[in-house]
Amino acid sequence: MRRLAALLVVVALAAAACGSSGGDATPTTSAPTPTTAAPATTTTVAPRAGTLGAVELATLEVGTLDNPIALAPRPGSPDLYIAEKGGRVRLIKTISTVISSTNTRISYQEQSTPLLDISGDVIDEGERGLLGMTFSTDGRKLYLDYTREPDGHTVVVEYELGNGTTIDRRSRRELLVVEQPFPNHNGGQLAFGPDGYLYIGLGDGGSGGDPNGNGQNTTALLGKILRIDPVAGTDAAYTIPPGNPFADGKAGAPQVWLLGVRNPWRFTFDRVTGDLWVGDVGQQSYEEIDYLPATGGFDAGLGANLGWNEMEGTHAYEGGSNPSGGVLPIFEYGHDEGCAVIGGYVYRGTKIPGLVGSYLFADSCRAGVRGLQTDSLTVIDERGWDLPASGISSFGEDDAGELYLLLADGSVLKITAP
Repeated sequence: MRRLAALLVVVALAAAACGSSGGDATPTTSAPTPTTAAPATTTTVAPRAGTLGAVELATLEVGTLDNPIALAPRPGSPDLYIAEKGGRVRLIKTISTVISSTNTRISYQEQSTPLLDISGDVIDEGERGLLGMTFSTDGRKLYLDYTREPDGHTVVVEYELGNGTTIDRRSRRELLVVEQPFPNHNGGQLAFGPDGYLYIGLGDGGSGGDPNGNGQNTTALLGKILRIDPVAGTDAAYTIPPGNPFADGKAGAPQVWLLGVRNPWRFTFDRVTGDLWVGDVGQQSYEEIDYLPATGGFDAGLGANLGWNEMEGTHAYEGGSNPSGGVLPIFEYGHDEGCAVIGGYVYRGTKIPGLVGSYLFADSCRAGVRGLQTDSLTVIDERGWDLPASGISSFGEDDAGELYLLLADGSVLKITAP
């Protein structure tokens, strides 16, 4: 019964994410859009040939939890730290047993007691819940993003870790509270970038069609990916990195890093290149993958505008047009192929050599995963793998760069070679 109920939640999540919750209305607010330089779309070097056709994938179940929604690596630890949507942080221990000089057996052991339980503070319904989790670069602090009981606002908090199996609840420090006008499009992704700053994904506030015009309003925090330094300032719980596009607060909110997203589920940084990948859930027709390289003339999203709600993917939305300097997605697909994109990771592990450097993603309405190979800003190969994984809620990555799938039925699956 628990697994069936969880699957029904994912179906509701996907339907709401794709615009069936609330009506689409004309935006009631607007604001100037910053001029941004779009990445170059041509290259003088011939793209290399795609090789994904030779890669085969399988899955290994490593645990079963209650609606796992986020898995984040703790630097220096092989263990799996997983957030459950209902408000608990769980630990799956990774145990290495040396069989011989060339053979090590890996096993996984779920810990029965949660590391942290904030379920009393969390609204767990539809697209609300404990939605995001990440660790500081030294592994000593845990950051959570959740929708707060009873008002449904987004809250980002920090906790200090003890020995890795306990969390000091008294260390709770509230960093950010963002008012949510509707119950959907909360975003929720948290990640530390290669610059050491904390990135926070926020959807456009919900309903359908971005009725409040948040995506293109530079003064609003909704419809954005934010960047902050979680070190407390003299009069605030965090500070603003000096390189933020509106750091002085004159033309936009100082926390904003990039704008024009609808519901970024999820965004991740390539741990080798620092490139930013965003899976942004579409409204009624298209799902998109956005790519912002850290080098090559485009600074990882500095002031970048991903277009919503003027654009849905590469297509004008309800008479809109691509904003000045708007960055179009590197890949999109229609709703004949899915309903809600689940952004993933660039694979940087060691167990599947043919997959290294490729970006994996999924769709909550289709089983299995999909992959992209790119050369500069060009997709040179794309394919799907029919894995026994449906109702995918999120991807995860461990400290070694291996990837995992979190399913609404509670399964935690490791992506492996056959």
